[in-house]
Amino acid sequence: MSKDTWTYIAIGGAALVSVVAWAALILVPAWTSYTRVWDRLVAAVLSLYVLAAFAGVGLLLGGAFLWYFDEL
Repeated sequence: MSKDTWTYIAIGGAALVSVVAWAALILVPAWTSYTRVWDRLVAAVLSLYVLAAFAGVGLLLGGAFLWYFDEL
């Protein structure tokens, strides 16, 4: 396999682990906290903001690491 293939596998694996962690640690507790379907759907949609915040922080930390990589 080429180096690009390994990169795609690593990125896909990280994305899969991230989505599973979000579902298990944020989405499921938010879904089970409410009994009405409307409340559950709103909680699920709002948990997407948490996922976006985690992704944003990860991108910032990864970008900072790459920016200062040669100085480390």
